Amino acid sequence: MERAGPGNRRRRRAVAGHLLRSTASVVLLTALYYRAPLDRGVGVGTAVLLVLGLVLFGCLTAWQIAAITHAEYPRLKAIEALATALPLFLVLFSMAYFLLAHNRPSSFSEPLSRTDALYFTVTVFATVGFGDLVPTTGTSRVLTTVQMLADLIVVGVIAKVLFGAVRLGLRRRGKTDDRL
Repeated sequence: MERAGPGNRRRRRAVAGHLLRSTASVVLLTALYYRAPLDRGVGVGTAVLLVLGLVLFGCLTAWQIAAITHAEYPRLKAIEALATALPLFLVLFSMAYFLLAHNRPSSFSEPLSRTDALYFTVTVFATVGFGDLVPTTGTSRVLTTVQMLADLIVVGVIAKVLFGAVRLGLRRRGKTDDRL
């Protein structure tokens, strides 16, 4: 049994801090999604905002990858990075779906509330596609296809890069064990 020495207390504080920041990120991004003024029309400006949001997502992910490689606890930092980046990614597409459904009601098989748009985004991300909400116009199908392609990039490439950053961070710290 491990003693509760200064190193263990420090690790417990680090775990608590990372979990608190991760939870705060998810709560804040979700609250911002539900509070954002999404009453504007859909057009080129919406597409530009989505692209800018995805660029922000990419920049945030790149910054977090660098932070992971220099973190005291790279695995915890990677979890925190995912808890920030993934909700941002999902919220960006949810906002786009909500705006599209709000301004062009025929875009989906039924009207979308913010919760419905988030639900649709997560089902597309998880590739489960329950079939209760489906895109019905060319624009909504293109947007859904863009999300599917971006999902593959997020799941495949970014996850691999995050795991690589964790390994590099552990090597830099001279750690070879499986703790934090």
